[in-house]
Amino acid sequence: MPNKGLNDPHIHIFNDTAYVYASHDKSINNKKFIMEDWWVWSSPDLVNWTKRSVLNPKDTYIGKDFTRCWATDVAYRNGKYYWYFSEGNQQTGVVVGNSPVGPWEDVLKKPLLTSELTPTDEYDMAVFEDNGEHYIIFGVWDYYIAKLNYDMISLAEKPRKIIINNPRGPYNQDGKNLEKPTDDKPFVHKYNGNYYLSWGCFYAMSDNLYGPYDYKDSVIKQESFAKGYDAPTWPNGFLQGRHGSFFEWNNQWYYTYCDISQTGNRYFRDTFISYVRYKENGEMATIRVDGIGVGNYNAEQTVEAEDYFKAEGIEKKETEIGFAMQTKANKSYLNFPNFIDLEKKSKLTLKASANKGAKFVIKILRRSLKGELIGFKTIESKTKNNTFTDFTFSLKKMHQKENIYLTIEQLTNDQLQIDSISFSK
Repeated sequence: MPNKGLNDPHIHIFNDTAYVYASHDKSINNKKFIMEDWWVWSSPDLVNWTKRSVLNPKDTYIGKDFTRCWATDVAYRNGKYYWYFSEGNQQTGVVVGNSPVGPWEDVLKKPLLTSELTPTDEYDMAVFEDNGEHYIIFGVWDYYIAKLNYDMISLAEKPRKIIINNPRGPYNQDGKNLEKPTDDKPFVHKYNGNYYLSWGCFYAMSDNLYGPYDYKDSVIKQESFAKGYDAPTWPNGFLQGRHGSFFEWNNQWYYTYCDISQTGNRYFRDTFISYVRYKENGEMATIRVDGIGVGNYNAEQTVEAEDYFKAEGIEKKETEIGFAMQTKANKSYLNFPNFIDLEKKSKLTLKASANKGAKFVIKILRRSLKGELIGFKTIESKTKNNTFTDFTFSLKKMHQKENIYLTIEQLTNDQLQIDSISFSK
């Protein structure tokens, strides 16, 4: 959604649809943060988005026009949706709806988190569900966490400070700024038994939700940027201002975050989405920042197999050359929708690896797993494992834009690794 001013994105999946709950910078001409309402947009594919709901501060306990409608997050429980919002950098409120897009009601008619609750400021919250319980995390520089009651509009406990060992942040890249060690906008997600506490593009890990957390890294580095996306950026550099969230959909992980490289104005931000890859040790690999985004593919370029939109029976695997997709079931598939510039392409090449003698049936279909077969081949590995080889398929005539499914059936008790796919004439 370029040039809309949508920022501080939290994306959640409800009923197989992506919803982004976000703040809203008013104008490209802003010379300070002017944010007069909160937004909900939805998408079936992370590519095409529709505005679905607007929350006006006059319809909350704030009760008047307000220009500091800061970051939000949402949670679902027992048939209702709870949308939490920041009253500037001071307090947090909540509205309740019967659908992901409302209509919304402020049932408390007062803040859920009040300004005197903790030593930090009670804003920029995230809500995290773990084993059926919900928790709210908030603050700046120091973060606090508290379990929510079943009603989702009251706290079940006194907020506890989260300890982060050796933190870094956009104002503390050398570890010496003890006054501003992290940032605002905390977020928590869980992957493979590990808890990840992030603030912008920086993150720490723990095996306990309440911590302590060990700082690990930033997912954005100088090498992240495609040409034209590394500048302009914030006064403290490209690591600043990357407010956002991590989310999972169709066995794929994503990071969505703020960017100003295309607007040139830190007070009128865009939202970007990038793929997330986890290393064998649980840490996250450096992401790509570009104009292609996710769920969007171009046949003029080689596509990394791990950049799929949907997958079953196959998983990302760290390899000597980066990441590849490795089968973990007898039958598996990868899906790449919104594939463009295919009308003049007649061949597809897989860069893949398997044990010598391993055999697989590969099918290329369009539209669905039961769609039209446009390519088919039985392949056999002639080289030793970890040696990637090109396997080329002839294809039926294709349209300019296709929804491509690639299915794999193992004919031997061997796994297949796919590094990339590419098209040619």
